[in-house]
Amino acid sequence: MPHYRVLLSDALAPQGMEVLQRQAELSVEVRTGLKPSELAEVIGAYDALIIRSATRVTREVIERADKLRVIGRAGVGVDNVDLDAATRRGIVVMNSPLGNSVTTAEHTLTMMMALARHIPQAVAALRAGRWERGKFVGTEVCNKTLGVVGLGNIGRIVAERALGLKMNVIGYDPILTEEAAARLSIERIGLPELLRRADFITVHTPLTAETRGLIDDAAFALMKPGVRIINCARGGIIDEAALLRALESGKVAGAALDVFVEEPPAPDHPLLHHPHVIATPHLGAATDEAQLQVAVDIANQIVEFLSQGTIRFAVNMPAVSVKELQTLGPHLHLGEKLGVLVAQLIQDTPSRVTVGLAGEAANLRAEPIVAAALKGLMSGFLDQELNYVSAPFIARERGITITETRSRETTDYINTLTVRVETPGAVHEVAGAVFGASVVRIVRIDNYRIEVPPEGHFLMLHNRDVPGVVGAVGTILGQAGINIAGLELGRDRAGGMALSLLQVDGPVAAAVLDRLKTHPAIVSAATLRL
Repeated sequence: MPHYRVLLSDALAPQGMEVLQRQAELSVEVRTGLKPSELAEVIGAYDALIIRSATRVTREVIERADKLRVIGRAGVGVDNVDLDAATRRGIVVMNSPLGNSVTTAEHTLTMMMALARHIPQAVAALRAGRWERGKFVGTEVCNKTLGVVGLGNIGRIVAERALGLKMNVIGYDPILTEEAAARLSIERIGLPELLRRADFITVHTPLTAETRGLIDDAAFALMKPGVRIINCARGGIIDEAALLRALESGKVAGAALDVFVEEPPAPDHPLLHHPHVIATPHLGAATDEAQLQVAVDIANQIVEFLSQGTIRFAVNMPAVSVKELQTLGPHLHLGEKLGVLVAQLIQDTPSRVTVGLAGEAANLRAEPIVAAALKGLMSGFLDQELNYVSAPFIARERGITITETRSRETTDYINTLTVRVETPGAVHEVAGAVFGASVVRIVRIDNYRIEVPPEGHFLMLHNRDVPGVVGAVGTILGQAGINIAGLELGRDRAGGMALSLLQVDGPVAAAVLDRLKTHPAIVSAATLRL
């Protein structure tokens, strides 16, 4: 019988420990409080690692993990794990996404109610010997409008419970169709309209490059005076400096925060001391029921993986055999990257997604590749970590039609994948190819042929095909201190329209994009992150 060593680097509920300790083939060790450098020193001896939010599994740790086969996160968020590094080494990263959705939603509603009635401030005043009834006059939530930004698992539960409080619920979610929203009794609207109409706003999106600073000065400027803000999702979705300015100006009547950009926040953090802010130390998932459930879930998942090879709720691998993964791996990676790419091209809610497999790729099992593309497409929009099991289900639940096509004819490439996304206003299609055993490339964006690796930061320009554009762009980027790592050009015809795709070493500031758009030949300028 094989023997496996399992390291717990964060505390786990006793019921989860019992699941692990019942397995004769497992040797379980608990070593909490390890810094990344300390974890890197010891990780080489272990087959499995179980973590919560405190442990940081960096690239350095993974590069030293010679035996590690699986990382289990007791909870949802895996932003403390370098997923790219784990995937490259073939390490499965699992989470336990079902255990704490209700708990986090309930905490959101608790914070909203406490904010509306000034509960923490009133308690503090009473304990200090002050009877200040007139100072803490609150507001009812009944008949108020709640704006829910992000309608994944947690956002939907919040909306459902708020409807029970007789609130008017409006929601913004870029991949939820109007039909799906109607089934939930939620009015689906655009983000600017939500910001203008809501009396209370709660955010439930993941923290990504697209959602970082989503609620900023411009967003606060759209809101009605006296709005109240709740964030029990991730620190950084709301710009903390902008929130402070909105509080001080009186535009925002109050804010309830369970998360911060830096955790724990500094003792002198100005939001902690603002009289109209209430805060908790990241307690969204902190109930006995949730802690028990996620611990038992992840323990069972680790046992099933080590003893049977079963993969459940993996965030970076599909439920396939090791042998299948050797063939499918590059196509899964490419499919997910194509989904990430096309998500940054669309401006409206997807209604249909078509994944095409051509050439030798047409002989592969399509379901995991389709799931990979959907995971990439939707991951930047939801308040939950998607995996290859949940992505197709959630897409269909949101009213997206999913189709696949196969063609065994080879054209320019032996293996080709395409992802086509239809929205009410436009259609975008991207394509990629697999070369050899594992090299992947993006080979087409809409009608423009290119060839770039699907990694890093890109500047995408649509411009008229006239002389001097490349030189002008290079000058503007050089003056901004932006280094060009690669350049690909595609055009529909000589003298027509062209697509310029420049790989750069880092993000491109909005001011640089605005300057590029002033060039008479440049029609549009945008950034991409793959």
